[in-house]
Order: sequence, then structure tokens, then C-alpha cells
Amino acid sequence: MIRRRTNRQQSSSLWQKCTNLRTLKQIHGFMIVNGFDSNPSALRELVFYGAMVVSGAMNYAQQMFAQITEPDTFMYNTMIRGSAQSLTPLNAILLYTQMDKCCVKPDKFTFPFVLKACTRVMFRNMGFCVHGKVVKHGFEVNNFVRNSLIYFHANCGDLSVARVIFDASEKRDVVAWSALTAGYARRGELSVARSLFDAMPVKDLVSWNVMISGYVKQGEMAQARALFDEVPQRDVVTWNSMIAGYVMCGLNKCAFEMFEEMRIAGERPDEVTMLSLLSGCADMGDLEVGKKIHCALLEMSSGDIKVFLGNALIDMYGKCGSIERAMEVFNGMKEKDVSTWNSVIIGLAFNGYAEESISLFSEMQRLRVGPNEITFVGVLVACSHAGKVEEGKRYFKLMKDVYNTEPNIRHYGCMVDLLGRAGLLNETFEFIDQMKIEPNAIIWRTLLGACRIHGNVELGRRANERLLKMRQDESGNYVLLSNIYASQGEWGGAEKVRKLMDNSQVWKEPGRSVVEADDKALMHYLFNSKLKLDRGNPVH
Repeated sequence: MIRRRTNRQQSSSLWQKCTNLRTLKQIHGFMIVNGFDSNPSALRELVFYGAMVVSGAMNYAQQMFAQITEPDTFMYNTMIRGSAQSLTPLNAILLYTQMDKCCVKPDKFTFPFVLKACTRVMFRNMGFCVHGKVVKHGFEVNNFVRNSLIYFHANCGDLSVARVIFDASEKRDVVAWSALTAGYARRGELSVARSLFDAMPVKDLVSWNVMISGYVKQGEMAQARALFDEVPQRDVVTWNSMIAGYVMCGLNKCAFEMFEEMRIAGERPDEVTMLSLLSGCADMGDLEVGKKIHCALLEMSSGDIKVFLGNALIDMYGKCGSIERAMEVFNGMKEKDVSTWNSVIIGLAFNGYAEESISLFSEMQRLRVGPNEITFVGVLVACSHAGKVEEGKRYFKLMKDVYNTEPNIRHYGCMVDLLGRAGLLNETFEFIDQMKIEPNAIIWRTLLGACRIHGNVELGRRANERLLKMRQDESGNYVLLSNIYASQGEWGGAEKVRKLMDNSQVWKEPGRSVVEADDKALMHYLFNSKLKLDRGNPVH
């Protein structure tokens, strides 16, 4: 008895030291050497620490689990739970399927996390099958399982089924109320969601956040703000929902005012907060505020900024015209993904550094970082701005033949812009006719703009005819064609276009200028206005 107690104490002491992956591996090795890898109790602890306790050990936990000859229900549940909460929730479903095939009996802890995984990957049919198993094993009366069923059906299953399960419950569980309310809110049925929210016997912070988030996602910021002001106690999620909502709706000034309120209230911002603010800075073109957010991020992260935040910084600096700072962030990032490369390639291309953009793509290829469709948009824009027609054609072919990326309307638009800028108007027209997808108005307007630049009246007229078949209420198309005639001295043709415009009751909106009082966004406004007026650029 004394010896058994000593072993138990040693085991407890050993696991208390298990705080990182290296220690976990050492303990695993110790178990193998001493024959404990056949002890079910020791194996349970090993799996639990690998899947649930030690950060970043999930992959190793999966390797360990695969070596266990007869895992029991606890081990399966632990792995399913860890996988459902990880970046690869599909593994939880695969483990559950394996568990079923091996005839390991599930319990009330199995189904909630399988349902969570089904919800995360939107496996509707699989979720229905799991629901059937829940009923078969008699766990539908368990609160935890029932709430998980409501959550699954409310988010990606059958909302009416979620309501039936909810109505059959005792309706005292705030989790069930919040799950159903969130389901209605996410599906746009805000009136029903608000009725449920108002009827809740008890509201916790999650339910308040769910309702505020529902209004935010529908762009109803006034209602979201009114509810926000009523919240008895807020957390960082509450503030982030409002800040992100304002940015999403283009109300960037309100977003920064909300952030100032958040700071005064003493709430500490997190990475999600800063990501929204960076997006707002990029939209406003406010470089000075962007620099301050960058400094705050460096303080928060002790200088080691995560990839998605680094990408946002590059994007912000690029849109604010500070490509030097964008490159500093890029060069200083320890880890990069394809979005990192895309952000800097596109930033260089749009800021007039076409050669550098193309060179960086070559470096990306050298390092064998697989480009995606967004990468090629940036490269083709760079080729277009640099007048590199043959290189653009080569990259367009490379995208299809080597990287198996099917061109979308943006890639075709870039090619039309590339050929049109170079004055290859007949080739551009032929290229459009041979497109595998239906050209949109932007494609034809890009060609029309190129015809104006190069003074080709005939092709301009033909491009305008295609545009008018799509829509006849766009004044800019008429004005472009009229200007083409006028530039060639064909005043009769210009007058005909003006009459056609009058007969179609299309009116040109009067030009106007806007100057902000504090001049913070003046250059950004003028820059964007220039892009909008540049008919030769299809991706703006």
C-alpha cells in the first residue's frame, strides 16, 4: 500500500512538470522505457496532456494515440475534444468514425464535441447522423448534449429542429437560449432573435454579445450601439464586435471613437481589436494612426508579431503609400504565408514599384512558396503598369499550366488592361471574345478607356455597344465614347452620343470636390479619386 501511494505521488509530480512539448516527449520516452505504455491509466494521462494541456502538442498527441492498440472511451473523447477545438476540427469527425467502427461505446461526453466539429466544418449531413446516434443511445435528455444539438442545428442544421429541441427543454439553461438566439441572428432573422433575447429569464454576457454581433453582421449599427449601451458588463469581445462592425460599414471614425472609449474604460485590446483598427486605417489612408497601432502591437507582442497581423500591417502601409515601411514589416517577419507575399507584391505593384513586385514573385518561386489566384492578380497588375506585355502573357499562361489556377474575371481584367495600355486594341478585343467566362461591364469599360487613350473610334464604339447591352444608365460610358469622338475631331459622333444619352434619360452627375477640415485623409481621397477615374485599371 505504501509503495502504491509513492508511485501515485511520483506520477502526480511528474505530470505537474509537463508544461511543454519537450517535457511531454521526455515523459513519453520514460513511460516506454519503464513499460508504462501498456498501463491504461498512464496512457489516459499521456493523451490528456498531449491533447488538452500542453500548447502546440496536438499533432504529437495524434501520433501517440495512433500507437495505442486499444484506446478506450476516455482516450477517444479526449482526442475528439482536442481536435474539435484545434485548427483541424475535421480530425474530430474522423476519430468519431473510427471509434464507431471499433465498437467503442460513446458516452455523454463524446457527442457535444463531435457536434461542435460538425458545426465548425459545416458537415450538415454528418451532424444529422450524429443526432440519430444521440437518440439511439438515449443522451438527448442530457443538458450538455441537448445544448450542443441546439447549437449545431441553429448554426448549420435545421433551425426548426433546433427550435423543437429548445421548446422541449426546461428553458432555464442560458446556454440553450444563447445558442438558439445566435442561430436566428446569424441567419438574418433578427426580429425572432431579439424576441428570444428579450424573453430570456437570465442573460449572461455571451447572450448580450450574441445579439450585438447579430446586429453588427447585418450592418444595423444603430441597434447594435443601443444594445451595447445597455450591457451591464462588457468584455473585449463586446468592444471588438462594435469596432469591427463600424469598420465593416465604412464608419471608421466611429470605430476609432469606440476604441478610445474602450481605452478609457480600462479594457485591454487584443489582436482582434488591432486587426480591425488596421483595416480602418487602410481604408482611411491615415498613416500616422497606422504607425501608432504598429507601435502598440510591438508592445503587446514583445516585438514578435503574428503572421495575420503582419499581413494586415503590410496591407495598411501599402494602401497608405508607405511601401518602405511595408517592406520593413515584411523583411522583419520570422514566419510568412502566401498572404504575406501577396500583400507585399500587390502593395509594390499599386505603388509604382512594378519591377520590385515582379522580382519578389521570382523570389517567391525560388523559395517554392506556392502562389494562389491573388498572387497572380498582383503580378499581372505589375506587368500592366510596367508595360511588360510578353511577361504578362507568360505569367498568365504559367498560372494555368504550372499552378493549375483557373483565371477568374480579375485576371482577365488585368490582361485586358495590360493589352489595352500597350495599344494592342485589336488583340484585346480578340482576347475578350475568347474568354472562357462572360466578360462583365468592367472588362468592356477598360477596353473603352484604352480606346479613348489611343484614339480608336471604331473599337470604342463597338465596346460601348457591348456595354449598353448590359446597362444603359451609366453616364461614364457615354462620356468616354463622346470623348473618343471629340479627341479625333469627330464632333458629329460626339453629338450623337450626347443625344443618345439624353434620349435614354441618363444624366451625368456634376463633379465636386471634397476637402476634410483636418487634411488627414485628403491625399488618400485624391489618390482613390484618381484610381476611380483611371478607366484603364480594372481591379480598382
